[in-house]
Amino acid sequence: MLKAEEIREIEHELPLFPQKKAACIEALKIVQKHRGWVSDEAIQDIAQFLDMSAEELDSVATFYNMIYRQPVGRHVIHVCDSVSCWIMGYDQLKDALMKKLGVKYGETTKDGRFTLLPICCLGTCDRAPAMFIGEDLHRDLKPEQLDGILEKYS
Repeated sequence: MLKAEEIREIEHELPLFPQKKAACIEALKIVQKHRGWVSDEAIQDIAQFLDMSAEELDSVATFYNMIYRQPVGRHVIHVCDSVSCWIMGYDQLKDALMKKLGVKYGETTKDGRFTLLPICCLGTCDRAPAMFIGEDLHRDLKPEQLDGILEKYS
């Protein structure tokens, strides 16, 4: 069941769209902001609220890699694996992150702090390699910078 605050925030977005179902991405983002991820039950509730089928909404949710359909850590780290990042040191960065966090892609640290995911492009090829943590973009990365960056996220 959608929470009252989620409903208020979704209703605030509705006038910006020509029809209710067009607000589906915003609704997914709102629910995820409140819950950390979007469960099957939330898909059902959002779909019903927006007068669309759960299947339609799930197809939207699974298309966007920033909508999480499984529980994630408090901070999601998206590591860019584009060609530019590969050329500029992606492997070393990825390996250092996996070792430091003790997880592989798709896994969450035991303390629930971080989930590590690949992402196909962050659009900052001129400053590769790059990663995105929450809403923060980190560019021109070297493995030795990771401790300082990760400690900012509790």
